[in-house]
Amino acid sequence: MSENAKNETVKKKSWFQGVKAEFKKVIWPAKEQIAQNTITVVIVSVVLGLIIAGLDTLVKFGLNFLT
Repeated sequence: MSENAKNETVKKKSWFQGVKAEFKKVIWPAKEQIAQNTITVVIVSVVLGLIIAGLDTLVKFGLNFLT
Protein backbone atom coordinates (compact mmCIF):
# COMPACT_ATOMS: atom_id res chain seq x y z
CA MET A 1 0.00 0.00 0.00
CA SER A 2 1.33 3.40 -0.89
CA GLU A 3 1.92 6.14 1.64
CA ASN A 4 -1.01 8.13 0.22
CA ALA A 5 -3.41 5.21 0.63
CA LYS A 6 -2.28 4.71 4.25
CA ASN A 7 -2.88 8.40 5.00
CA GLU A 8 -6.36 8.21 3.45
CA THR A 9 -7.25 5.21 5.64
CA VAL A 10 -6.03 7.00 8.76
CA LYS A 11 -7.94 10.19 7.82
CA LYS A 12 -11.19 8.30 7.20
CA LYS A 13 -10.86 6.34 10.41
CA SER A 14 -10.13 9.52 12.37
CA TRP A 15 -13.05 11.31 10.72
CA PHE A 16 -15.48 8.53 11.65
CA GLN A 17 -14.13 8.48 15.19
CA GLY A 18 -14.63 12.24 15.34
CA VAL A 19 -18.22 11.93 14.13
CA LYS A 20 -18.89 9.20 16.68
CA ALA A 21 -17.44 11.35 19.46
CA GLU A 22 -19.58 14.33 18.42
CA PHE A 23 -22.75 12.22 18.39
CA LYS A 24 -22.01 11.16 21.97
CA LYS A 25 -21.98 14.85 22.96
CA VAL A 26 -25.46 15.49 21.55
CA ILE A 27 -28.23 15.89 24.11
CA TRP A 28 -31.20 14.19 22.47
CA PRO A 29 -34.68 15.47 23.42
CA ALA A 30 -37.13 13.29 25.32
CA LYS A 31 -40.02 11.61 23.50
CA GLU A 32 -42.49 13.96 25.18
CA GLN A 33 -40.61 17.01 23.91
CA ILE A 34 -40.51 15.59 20.38
CA ALA A 35 -44.26 14.91 20.49
CA GLN A 36 -44.98 18.42 21.77
CA ASN A 37 -42.79 20.01 19.08
CA THR A 38 -44.42 17.88 16.38
CA ILE A 39 -47.92 18.90 17.47
CA THR A 40 -46.87 22.56 17.55
CA VAL A 41 -45.42 22.39 14.03
CA VAL A 42 -48.56 20.70 12.66
CA ILE A 43 -50.88 23.27 14.29
CA VAL A 44 -48.81 26.24 13.08
CA SER A 45 -48.64 24.76 9.57
CA VAL A 46 -52.43 24.28 9.41
CA VAL A 47 -53.11 27.79 10.71
CA LEU A 48 -50.69 29.37 8.23
CA GLY A 49 -52.20 27.28 5.43
CA LEU A 50 -55.67 28.56 6.32
CA ILE A 51 -54.42 32.15 6.44
CA ILE A 52 -52.75 31.82 3.03
CA ALA A 53 -55.84 30.15 1.55
CA GLY A 54 -58.03 32.97 2.91
CA LEU A 55 -55.77 35.65 1.50
CA ASP A 56 -55.66 33.85 -1.84
CA THR A 57 -59.45 33.72 -1.94
CA LEU A 58 -59.70 37.43 -1.12
CA VAL A 59 -57.20 38.37 -3.82
CA LYS A 60 -59.02 36.18 -6.38
CA PHE A 61 -62.34 37.75 -5.43
CA GLY A 62 -60.84 41.24 -5.70
CA LEU A 63 -59.31 40.58 -9.10
CA ASN A 64 -62.52 39.03 -10.42
CA PHE A 65 -64.44 42.05 -9.13
CA LEU A 66 -62.10 44.44 -10.98
CA THR A 67 -62.23 42.55 -14.29
